[in-house]
Amino acid sequence: MEIRRSVLVPYSAEAMFDLIEQAEFYPSFLPWCTAAEILERSDDWVGARLEFSYLSLRFTMRTRNPKRRPESLQVRMVEGPFKQFHGDWHLVPLADQGCRVNFDLAYQFSEGVVDQVAKAALGRMFGSVIEAFVKRAESTLTPLGPAGVAISAPPAPLRE
Repeated sequence: MEIRRSVLVPYSAEAMFDLIEQAEFYPSFLPWCTAAEILERSDDWVGARLEFSYLSLRFTMRTRNPKRRPESLQVRMVEGPFKQFHGDWHLVPLADQGCRVNFDLAYQFSEGVVDQVAKAALGRMFGSVIEAFVKRAESTLTPLGPAGVAISAPPAPLRE
């Protein structure tokens, strides 16, 4: 299976990269990620153990992901139920407008691991990844203004 998604967001590539790289927060905004633990983190790599549960589908996977902040993060499975699993995040700054976030995923379960219902569930789950990150960004990041500077909402009026 292959999934390709792209979205324009009014946030800096650096802010979006950090949101994507911080897997320890995934359970708070990816409804099917039930646990996440960072196993290693450096300027070049991030490794994590993630647990997933969606409908009848439950699995754990361990990743070791090369990264180049803020341009890209590659998701590479080290251990898990997939015969193949390659995810690629690419972030392209758009001057003072924000950035383009591209997410490509190719995966294949090991033979005999899942039935057709689980395959459909997995497609829905992975297909909604970028939307979940955009919602997280909307609730936690500050959009860029016309000059490429983060702007905040105007202060609330004072009440007497």
